[in-house]
Amino acid sequence: MEQQFKRNVAYKYHISSLLTGKPILEGERIKFLEIGDKHVVRVNLIANVVDKYIQDGEKKFGSLTLDDATGQIKAKTFGDDIEKFEGLNQGDTVQIIGLLRSWNNEIYLTPDILKKKDPSFLLVRKLEIESNKPKSQDTTKLLALKDGILEMVKNAEKDGGVDIEKIILQSKESPHTINEEIKKLLEDGLVYEPRPGKLRWLG
Repeated sequence: MEQQFKRNVAYKYHISSLLTGKPILEGERIKFLEIGDKHVVRVNLIANVVDKYIQDGEKKFGSLTLDDATGQIKAKTFGDDIEKFEGLNQGDTVQIIGLLRSWNNEIYLTPDILKKKDPSFLLVRKLEIESNKPKSQDTTKLLALKDGILEMVKNAEKDGGVDIEKIILQSKESPHTINEEIKKLLEDGLVYEPRPGKLRWLG
């Protein structure tokens, strides 16, 4: 009877979760990454390409440095698989589904699937991940978030304001919580919206 190949679930995570997960090794190879109660072998990431390196010739090697605003991780390919990186450049947003690997204490990915995506998918993925997290309303956290939003708005004043989408992408809190704090800031008259989705400082 033909043996069925069981493909591991490709979990959706922020890069920061992969970097803080606990690698469980089998010899020198990574068996899985322990994140909370999950044993993660494959992941489904959406991130920006911030660096690309291709070594062609006898020993073919390719590397992409990926950043999703929570951290950076590398995707690596060897041999003819470097063709997977063709057409991808610095600044592109990609979806990558791949296996976790470890070398010299560095966690990296070997891609099964690699697709170019619209940058808006970064926000969509953040919403997906955050909606699956348990909700907590810590007052200290909310105050820190409020201060952080105000700081971003103040710093962006020279550029004519900051996009709410940018605040959501750069914050570790859920989009719902961020929007609630922005609503309070608008009501308190500390910031205003010159046009939908844009915030400016009123101080």
